[in-house]
Amino acid sequence: MKSLIATVAAAAVLAVPAVSFAQQSNGPLTRAQVKAELVQLEKAGYSPNADRIDYPNEIQAAEARIHPQQDYAAADTSGYGAQPAAAAESGTPSKVHRIADGAPVYKGR
Repeated sequence: MKSLIATVAAAAVLAVPAVSFAQQSNGPLTRAQVKAELVQLEKAGYSPNADRIDYPNEIQAAEARIHPQQDYAAADTSGYGAQPAAAAESGTPSKVHRIADGAPVYKGR
């Protein structure tokens, strides 16, 4: 019985690194892959030699034009629908409650 437990434990110790290594798909990119991605970005309207002031916005917009389906991949697919809207939203001033004489409740300094 002890040898069976030791054998199973040894097999698990040897199998875990192999399984975790097999799941890694974020390897380094090749030069050809980087060049192909740059060509796609340029076709989508991104110019690497353009003004550097709008750099983040321009490249993000070009990437959004190339990969619009990524938003769908990140969507909730649990089948329960979207999250409900928040009970309170920002952007509108709250109503000031007044007392009987017409002055605000909090007068401040």
